Amino acid sequence: MVSGLLVLLLAYLFGSIPAGVLVARTYRVDIRKVGSGNIGATNVLRALGPGPALVVALFDVFKGGLAVLIARAVGIEGPLLGGVALAAVLGHNYSLFLGFKGGKGVATSFGTLLFLDPVLAFWTFPIGITVMLLTRYVSAGSMTGGVAATVLALALARPFWEVATVALMALLIFWTHRENLKRLQAGTERRLGEKEGGRA
Repeated sequence: MVSGLLVLLLAYLFGSIPAGVLVARTYRVDIRKVGSGNIGATNVLRALGPGPALVVALFDVFKGGLAVLIARAVGIEGPLLGGVALAAVLGHNYSLFLGFKGGKGVATSFGTLLFLDPVLAFWTFPIGITVMLLTRYVSAGSMTGGVAATVLALALARPFWEVATVALMALLIFWTHRENLKRLQAGTERRLGEKEGGRA
């Protein structure tokens, strides 16, 4: 019980590491005061370019995956492993180091999924990326990826705890993208590659 709680806490702390803030700081930029104010790779891309954005994206993916990897290394499986994945995403979204504010959790969700169920991640990734490239809306690709992961988890008859974990991560993605969803409906969402105004 104690070890499980410690791993959950560690996963949350891993997720809380704000890569976007740290990378932008090396450029003497406070990413929270630029563009949309989001700490994720999309806002970093618009503010600083593809190199820094790639570093942030990889770090955010890896910190989610690392939490799952460590949990499995100490013998955690099943529902508690799902809790570890969610703790990492919640850490990113509500970072201890940023006053419980943070990013939108897409890259960290993908990272946890990649280590939790590589086959599911393999099928989900191209769906989200294709939607993003076709529409040039990162938010649309992100939300579509969340839905696709949930549907695929059901279609592949994954255990209930895994389906629930994936569904909860998808719900978190929709929650953090609620303003993007409103802008998509209004036709005012900024497309990938558009820098003016910098929403992400």
